[in-house]
Amino acid sequence: MLDPAGDSAHSAAWLWWGMLGLLGTIMLVVFILWFIALRRAPAQTEAAAGRAARWWIIGGGLVLPMTVIVLILAFGIPLGQRMLPLPVAGGEPLQINVTARQWQWQVSYPDTGIRLTDEVHIPANTPVDLHLSSEDVVHSFWVPRLGGKLDMIPGHTNVLRLQADEPGTYRGQCAEFCGTGHAHMRFRVVVHDQAGFRRWRQEAR
Repeated sequence: MLDPAGDSAHSAAWLWWGMLGLLGTIMLVVFILWFIALRRAPAQTEAAAGRAARWWIIGGGLVLPMTVIVLILAFGIPLGQRMLPLPVAGGEPLQINVTARQWQWQVSYPDTGIRLTDEVHIPANTPVDLHLSSEDVVHSFWVPRLGGKLDMIPGHTNVLRLQADEPGTYRGQCAEFCGTGHAHMRFRVVVHDQAGFRRWRQEAR
């Protein structure tokens, strides 16, 4: 996940690093304040102690969480927007149907007759929309280096946009516990260059 190879995965990695930095900074500040609190003298009067308590409630209970939430939303919403299957200028993205079941992935390419098991082939530098569904229980499609994960719900179709930067083979895994064979629900995504993908599709037909 932290070695992204696609647009959506880059967004997820940036979000992860941003949250790590923000929350790590907050934890450091809390440790510093805790260290100071251990060494400072107690308040001299009850009124002073009450004022200090009110400032802690306002600062730690209202200002800090609201600031953190605003920062995470301001950073996360634009990145999340980039992961959505938005319209593509100049045509429709390649569509691939993926159906999960215990314990395999069935992959089909509409209008081609191509059907695969536990393997997805896509072209590099091209947006691809995966139409995800499930035959039995809730599964979750995840290729860590290419994008975020998305649940596959029986009776419903979700769409996940993937785009790989360069050819290669990328490991995928079901990310939702779906029964005793969950750990074995692995698959791979093979990314070809444009000419290689056309050649593969012609041979696969």
